[in-house]
Amino acid sequence: MTQFTSAALIVNAKSRRGQALFERACKALSGLPYPVDAHAVENPDDLVETVRNALVKKPELVILGGGDGTISGLVDLLVGHDVVLGVLPLGTANSFARTLGLPMDVEGAIDVIRTGKRARIDLGRIDGDYFANCAAMGISPQIAETVPHGLKKVLGRVGYLGWASWQFLRFKPFILTVDDGVEAKTMRVVEVRISNGPYHGGTWLVDEASVQSGEIVVQAVRARYKRTLVKNWAASFFKLDARHQDTVSFSGKSLRIDTKPSLPISIDGEVLAHTPVTAAVAPGIIEVMVPAD
Repeated sequence: MTQFTSAALIVNAKSRRGQALFERACKALSGLPYPVDAHAVENPDDLVETVRNALVKKPELVILGGGDGTISGLVDLLVGHDVVLGVLPLGTANSFARTLGLPMDVEGAIDVIRTGKRARIDLGRIDGDYFANCAAMGISPQIAETVPHGLKKVLGRVGYLGWASWQFLRFKPFILTVDDGVEAKTMRVVEVRISNGPYHGGTWLVDEASVQSGEIVVQAVRARYKRTLVKNWAASFFKLDARHQDTVSFSGKSLRIDTKPSLPISIDGEVLAHTPVTAAVAPGIIEVMVPAD
């Protein structure tokens, strides 16, 4: 069991559910034998400043609570600091937490912080931006980049799904080029996954990816028609061997990625870049708490 003397907890508490989970987390953390500087951040724009202020106090452990986008957006701030990361999976997919083997409930994740061990892991990078789990090109970033502001709030899930369906009808396969510095390979694809871990959207998709491999993995779904993507999604969801039929993977320390046309890239759910980019790995750059088993 790893012993700490101080910790900070920062939770993305934008939603009502986030507030409730923050209270549950504080209750579960109350039994730890060291103080926890706890913050529920209601405005996501304040998360970065909150983490920076917490780091000034030099805690040994920083616990981040939120979804993949929250964790990925804040993990850059921990690089270069002598701190260990603890993760509370409070999102929908929680792909990074799944990659670490964490329980999906608050109490279980905090039990890992209490009884688990420290592990040094890799982070991915898109150009200079670190990310925790995965980045993607294809229909999902297209939806995220084009959805009208406030649509989901005004029309709810039905409105969002309607927009997503409209974008899927307009979506077209694209040309991908992956260059490892020795050879460039070009192909027509319908989705690209840039992976530091095997999970995307809460589903195991990229067998070759691991947070301790020292390599970044680019997996492409090769196809001329987008119906192949639907087939691949379904096969992946049901964990069928058919999910490998239309995919090809590239691994390396650094891979140059380009597309025709230029496309948005979502990094753990947030559109933060456009092709061309360099995808790389930062091996063993941070320590996290993982189950002791």
